[in-house]
Amino acid sequence: MARIPFKEIQAKTVVSEGGRMFGKVLDLTVDVSTGELINLLVEPTKYITAHFEDLVQDHRGRLLLPFSSVTAVGDFVLINEQDVI
Repeated sequence: MARIPFKEIQAKTVVSEGGRMFGKVLDLTVDVSTGELINLLVEPTKYITAHFEDLVQDHRGRLLLPFSSVTAVGDFVLINEQDVI
């Protein structure tokens, strides 16, 4: 994946390849020692919160989606749903 400034990802909607909307990107988590992107921090939709209780969340209920699940960034942040659910 090409380098993309965070400001171009922030507030984009996260959608799975199957069309399921997960929520909006709030932030990223990064391994500061290596610079590796670890997770997308996502404000979940009510549907995702109600139907997928096993998704990893932080103490505020925001989703932690592995950055490795991101397959493309355009109008949306596209993720591979199988890497998340």
